[in-house]
Amino acid sequence: MPNTLLIGAQIVISVLLIVAILLQHRGAGLGTTFGGDSAMYHTKRGLEKRLHQITIFLAVLFLTVSLLHLIL
Repeated sequence: MPNTLLIGAQIVISVLLIVAILLQHRGAGLGTTFGGDSAMYHTKRGLEKRLHQITIFLAVLFLTVSLLHLIL
């Protein structure tokens, strides 16, 4: 039973992690590679900062659940 719960948790966390990563704004594209303006300094604020923190939390949670599944 615990293995089923851990596998279910892994699936849910992995889907949420994928969504969180895909929602993040891409800061530098190919335009900066070929001479685009990259002199602008950008800090994360508001929703972008919160999404970044949620992504880190989900990654740590996924790693923890995966290690727990490996141990059990």
